[in-house]
Amino acid sequence: MSIEFESLTHFLVKAKKQAYASQGDEATVRSFLNGSKQLEIRSGDYFYRDIYFGFSFFTGIETVEYRDRPIWSMVYSGGITMPDASRETTVRLFSFLRNALRMVDSEHPYRGPQAHEEHSYLYRNEVSGTFESFSGHETIHTQNTKVYELRYSGGIIL
Repeated sequence: MSIEFESLTHFLVKAKKQAYASQGDEATVRSFLNGSKQLEIRSGDYFYRDIYFGFSFFTGIETVEYRDRPIWSMVYSGGITMPDASRETTVRLFSFLRNALRMVDSEHPYRGPQAHEEHSYLYRNEVSGTFESFSGHETIHTQNTKVYELRYSGGIIL
């Protein structure tokens, strides 16, 4: 099966912006995995699914199917690194994270931009590899203290 990378990355960027980055947990659909949250976006022959577990620390998997066949996936794990972070702090931090994630682009359609700064938060995202096989690491700092960290990897499914 031949994969049209331009249309795949265009769809992936659109799906990521419409799901968690824009709606957070509000985009959740019914999941059959106990304790998980599941987000889904469909457009034409493409179907995006993000399934994750947890809140302040979480792990998950994103997949893209083309004509009901999985063709791309990314796994991720991370979360808040501050011990005893209040719910208010966590919600504020994840709101900032969603702002950064809405800046995803087709050149690096994995998470957010290389860097984004807003109020006292600084988001950094480092990625290596190609769309076919990649890994990355994102962090958020405030006042020179790391308050969030996530690692991710994935690529084309053959």
